[in-house]
Amino acid sequence: MFAFCNLFVFQSICGVVIGKTDVKGFPDRKNFGSERYTFGFTVRDSPAYFINVNAWGREDYIRSLYDSFRVGDCVIIENPLVQTKEVEKEEKFNPTTPSCYKLLLSETHSVVKICSRYEADTKLLSLLHLPVKDPQDYYSLGDIVANGQSLDGRIINVLAAIRSVAEPKYFTTSDKRKGQRCEVKLYDETESCFAMICWDNESIQLAQTWIPRDTVIFASDVRINFDKFRNCMAATQNPKHKTITSMLPTLISILTCLVSCSSRCRYVVNETTNTCTFCSDTFSDAKFVFASFDLLVSLTDHTGTLPSCNLSDTAAEETLGCTAALSPSSRTGLRVNLLSCKLSDPVEASQNLSGKGKK
Repeated sequence: MFAFCNLFVFQSICGVVIGKTDVKGFPDRKNFGSERYTFGFTVRDSPAYFINVNAWGREDYIRSLYDSFRVGDCVIIENPLVQTKEVEKEEKFNPTTPSCYKLLLSETHSVVKICSRYEADTKLLSLLHLPVKDPQDYYSLGDIVANGQSLDGRIINVLAAIRSVAEPKYFTTSDKRKGQRCEVKLYDETESCFAMICWDNESIQLAQTWIPRDTVIFASDVRINFDKFRNCMAATQNPKHKTITSMLPTLISILTCLVSCSSRCRYVVNETTNTCTFCSDTFSDAKFVFASFDLLVSLTDHTGTLPSCNLSDTAAEETLGCTAALSPSSRTGLRVNLLSCKLSDPVEASQNLSGKGKK
């Protein structure tokens, strides 16, 4: 949708907010001694299209508009001015977008309406889980650590799970400006702990919603720097870093993997007493029991998460594509394969989540 052909005032645009900057003030050249305020956000209405929006005006108007919505909200923008963007200047301080235009909000003419969760289009909400960059274009944490200072200053994409989220820390700079920071620890199959620092208010608030060892994120355009204090590599935000996208986990919270089951009734046998939990028969001979998967998983789609689901017996074998009769080394390989699953195509995933892909 965001592919305009002329410079004009567009009547109405609906999209989901995928990124947002902090409010900033600048001296007003037309009114000496006063300031103009601004902030920007990015909206998306399809897997392929998203666009940057900039709001300018008085401090009261800008701060009120800023506080009225957050990343993840669906908004309707009425009467925005469509303007051709100066690519080199625009993409220095804003996320790169596929559109050659940007939207400007006027205090006197433009209106931003926020949709409630009940009014929001589920097709738009599903876009929150699609990366804005090529989902195959990312560095593993192990690759970042292995490359060391050769990546210092580079802008890259990172796919990782959340290990921990620290409480925000607030500070005042030497020139009396207030700031904040939040340290997020990431991990993947190649590295157990890697730091990412969030600086702006919206990213810090978003990070507080991430669930350790559950949430997986695709962080686009993060800056990699060598942390001299810790003597290690770390990720940090840069002016373009406005679009951390939470991904959908598939199988998580695997607590118990294998159990013994009765060959007669197929119910679980208590390993301590060798007694069937269903018929109370005792099995002293191993030939009367068999190994079976017993997984506790959480299932997630774009509408929410269903925790503590039992996946066992033949259903688990069909899901995992193997039987429980594996050697210890094969089971380790299975675990790694599950943690290394490939990302789906964004367009295909969006269609399936919205129901378009169903026949």
